[in-house]
Amino acid sequence: MRRRTFVRSSLLAMTAPALARHQGTPPMFREAPRFPEDLSAVTGDGKRVTLTGKAIADLRASLGGPVLLAGNDGYDQARQIRNPSFNKYPALIAQPTGPADIRTAVNFARDNGGLLLAVKCGGHSHSGQSTCDAGMVIDLSRFRNVWVDPVARRARVTGGALLGQVDHETMAHGLVTTMGTVSHTGAGGLVTGGGFGRLGRRFGMSIDNLISADVVTADGELRRVSAEDNPDLFWGIRGGGGNFGIVTSFEFRLHPMERRVVGGNLVFPFARARDILEVYAEIGRTGPDELEVGFMFMRPPGGAPAVAAVSFCYSGREADAERALAPIRKLGTPLSDRVRAVDYVALQRSGDVDDPRATGTYIKSGFIADMPAGLASAIIDGHEGHPARLTQVFAQLSGGAINRVAPDATAFAQRGIMGNLLSSVGWKQGDDPSEHIKWIKQYWSRIEPFTNGFYVNDLETEHTSSAVRTNYRSNHDRLVAVKNKYDPRNLFRLNANVKPTV
Repeated sequence: MRRRTFVRSSLLAMTAPALARHQGTPPMFREAPRFPEDLSAVTGDGKRVTLTGKAIADLRASLGGPVLLAGNDGYDQARQIRNPSFNKYPALIAQPTGPADIRTAVNFARDNGGLLLAVKCGGHSHSGQSTCDAGMVIDLSRFRNVWVDPVARRARVTGGALLGQVDHETMAHGLVTTMGTVSHTGAGGLVTGGGFGRLGRRFGMSIDNLISADVVTADGELRRVSAEDNPDLFWGIRGGGGNFGIVTSFEFRLHPMERRVVGGNLVFPFARARDILEVYAEIGRTGPDELEVGFMFMRPPGGAPAVAAVSFCYSGREADAERALAPIRKLGTPLSDRVRAVDYVALQRSGDVDDPRATGTYIKSGFIADMPAGLASAIIDGHEGHPARLTQVFAQLSGGAINRVAPDATAFAQRGIMGNLLSSVGWKQGDDPSEHIKWIKQYWSRIEPFTNGFYVNDLETEHTSSAVRTNYRSNHDRLVAVKNKYDPRNLFRLNANVKPTV
């Protein structure tokens, strides 16, 4: 008894000063909670609202990840995207670490007047849709994981994961699914827009391999979507972009594939450009599904010679590669030959630095169904150099398994295309871009009549609602119905926006 009494007395003696400091100070002398300053912000429809310091502090306290304001460490890095033409300053940036944080952040944006809301995965939105001025950015860079079940041939990918992570983890088991061609692209943006890649002709687009997903919708609910669960939303996120919510998790079907592929590029003088376009079209019409081909014509700044390159990936049996590449070899001896057997994951990283969609400044794009002589002439004859800009035109090949899916099976309606054609201009940061942008618009005006629709992941800065409507073809009305159900107030509008009608 005396021992227990002594222990209790000793504990009281040690804790009494702390209790006195905490409880004994009169309320009027206690330090008031310190909140951030109130912030002026903007809603999705352009109205000004005030975010109180207490509301921001409450948001910070409720998230596992940070909430960044101007002046905080990490804010300047988090607000930036890949395209340096956009230099925007969000009112706040939330960096969730999981689905619960994402739900909290979405609720905050909705409940504070419907804040202008951008969602950033890899920051590859070339038209600047993954950042904003005076609104809120939900930055998924702290939410990146990939899990592989090699027996079931399935991969679970979080919404902020990068494509390189998916390729690295799946290929370790001799398995793959279609991902893009730049490894630091965010899975969330790529997949919801459709998901082209080097394996698309063989295995279909990313969305064609999506089995299920978890989505936080505008009401803050976390919804499981699949062919059986919320099938309308599952249909919508497969090509409808970020219109309906934030995908927190994707489940993909995986396919066995040899790790070594045959890939690389051949560089020719620009005088061979028309021959390259003929080969591109030939492979698009008759090439094997295992062969993906692209071309790129480039005029460097400063008057350096223009070049024409062919890039490809053959993912079939290595012994069959030369037969598949025969149409390309007919082009003759190139200036440079970098064709080789290569690790697929390494090939997937090969465009990380120079892909114009990752580093360029202004792009025009559209889908093509074939390569008629008029289109070839428009591409080649108008392709001019300039001492102060980099000029490029390039294309990815579609066809194969991509075209064997019905246009209404997913929200992505452009199932009859041969390829995705793009042209870009780049200039030295700080220079006036108006002359270069004017030129590319004039150049593209001769190409555009041969295009039909566009890839929403290459969304143009000046896109219109009518262009979005036309692009989705007969799927547009169905997309509007999904939007009306899951985001009737258009909280998720920074995308190829399908506007609600309720």
